[in-house]
Amino acid sequence: MTIASSPPLVLCISGHDPGGGAGLQADIEAVGAQGAHALGVITALTVQDTRNVRRVEPVAIDIFADQLELLLADSRIAAIKLGLLGSTAQVPVILDAIARCRVPVVLDPVLRAGGGGTLAADATARAIADRLLPAATIAIPNADEARRLSGEPTPAAAAARLLATGCEQLLITGGDEATTEVENRWYHRDGREILFRWPRLPQGFHGAGCTLASALAARLALGEAMNVALDRAQRYVHTCLERALQPGRGRAIPGRWPR
Repeated sequence: MTIASSPPLVLCISGHDPGGGAGLQADIEAVGAQGAHALGVITALTVQDTRNVRRVEPVAIDIFADQLELLLADSRIAAIKLGLLGSTAQVPVILDAIARCRVPVVLDPVLRAGGGGTLAADATARAIADRLLPAATIAIPNADEARRLSGEPTPAAAAARLLATGCEQLLITGGDEATTEVENRWYHRDGREILFRWPRLPQGFHGAGCTLASALAARLALGEAMNVALDRAQRYVHTCLERALQPGRGRAIPGRWPR
C-alpha cells in the first residue's frame, strides 16, 4: 500500500468546545477544508452550549507541556494557530514552541464567548498583549477584544497600540459591531491598511473567529502570501456563515464543510 504524502501541518493550540462551534473542533474542520492537517493541543476544557459559557477549566500544565513537546519532536509544523489560553502558566511553553518552529503564527486572542461570557481574566489578557502578541505574525481580535487589549476606543488607535508591542500585522474584525456591513480592518506595522467589507448576515454566530484564524493559518501553511491568504480565508468564513448550522437553542455555528 502506498502512503500519501502528508499535507502541511498546522499546530492548533486551543480550547475545547463540547458543541463543536468553536475551539479545537472548529480548527480541525477549517484547517482540513483548506487542504492542510490540524494537530491539536487543548489548553482548556469548557462547560458551555450555543448560548454561553459557564466554566473554563485549564488543562494541567504538565500534560499540556508534555503533549506539545511530543508533537514538536515528531512532526514538522508549517504554521501555528493560537486560540483560547487556559492559564498564564501556558505562555512560556507556547513561546518556546513558537521559537523552535519558526513558522507563521496566527493569534486569535479569545477573551469572551459569543454569548458574552468571560473566557479570560485580566491577567490572561495582559499576558496575551504583553507576551503573545509580540510573537505573532498576525493577530485577529474582534473589535471588542482589540479595545480591551489596547485600552483604545477606535480600531485605528487600538491597532497602533497593539502593533507597537511587536506584532507584525493585525486584522480587527467587526462581526459584532453595529454596522450595516461587516468591516474587517487589516493593519501592517509598516503603515499599510486595507478595509474588507462583507455583507452582514441576520443571525448571530458562535465560532466565526476560530474558523477565520485556523483557515488563515492553513492558507499560510500552504505557502500563500498574506494578502492572498487573508482574502481566501475571509471568503471561506463568509461561505461557512451562509450555510451555518443550528445545533442548539443559541447562536448558529459555521458550516465548515459543504452540504
